[in-house]
Amino acid sequence: MTSLYDNIIFGPVRSRRLGLSLGVNLLPIESKLCSFDCIYCECGWNADHPGRKRFNSREDVRTMLREVLTRMVGEGTPPDVITFAGNGEPTMHPDFEGVIDDTLALRDELCPTAKVSVLSNATQIHREDVRRALLRVDNNILKLDSAFDSTVELVNKPQGAYTVAGTVELLKLFEGNLIVQTMFLRGEYLGHHIDNTTEEEVSAWLELIKDISPKRVMVYSLDRDTPCQTLEKVSREELMQIAERVQALGIECSVA
Repeated sequence: MTSLYDNIIFGPVRSRRLGLSLGVNLLPIESKLCSFDCIYCECGWNADHPGRKRFNSREDVRTMLREVLTRMVGEGTPPDVITFAGNGEPTMHPDFEGVIDDTLALRDELCPTAKVSVLSNATQIHREDVRRALLRVDNNILKLDSAFDSTVELVNKPQGAYTVAGTVELLKLFEGNLIVQTMFLRGEYLGHHIDNTTEEEVSAWLELIKDISPKRVMVYSLDRDTPCQTLEKVSREELMQIAERVQALGIECSVA
């Protein structure tokens, strides 16, 4: 069953990719707010959560994050990472850069060994303030699920103007200082067969990865409930084969 995060700060949880992760949700508590409507999103469909579309304020985020970090450090269990995720796309927050400024300052003050990570679908990186903020965090993890617009339309369901080519050009502005994350899956949706593990898909995706030249790539598959019930998880063995092809380009690749 898909579900929303019910607070501004959530966890900590043991992340497959990041370690002991304290989550930060900039999106509404009672509704989802995202520029994608991915068929695999653990928060469910956008339309299933039509509540108030209000971002959590910078001040509330700073106050609550300070309280939780102070408690965790006092208990001797500081987080490995502070992760911006939550009920949608965190970089949609109108003061995302300010929130990142606050978070980095709190991290430096209270738990300097912790990393700051952002999980993003890359739809807001046309904004210079968002790019600046993402370049300051330790792990800016940006989504690219396919090299083909037709696949993105089915899998990610962009809620506004989006093209793979345009997104790749913006990703190249990071000059390699980014992590690309890709969900591999197969299944059926609205009568369409979906499979971004085919040779056509993977080869085209690898060309884009080579062009973007990120410092790292993360490949993963389904691990939680999805709103579309006809999706299939890709095996770890298949993911490892894809990762080996990324590594052959001279780019680090992890499998979660």
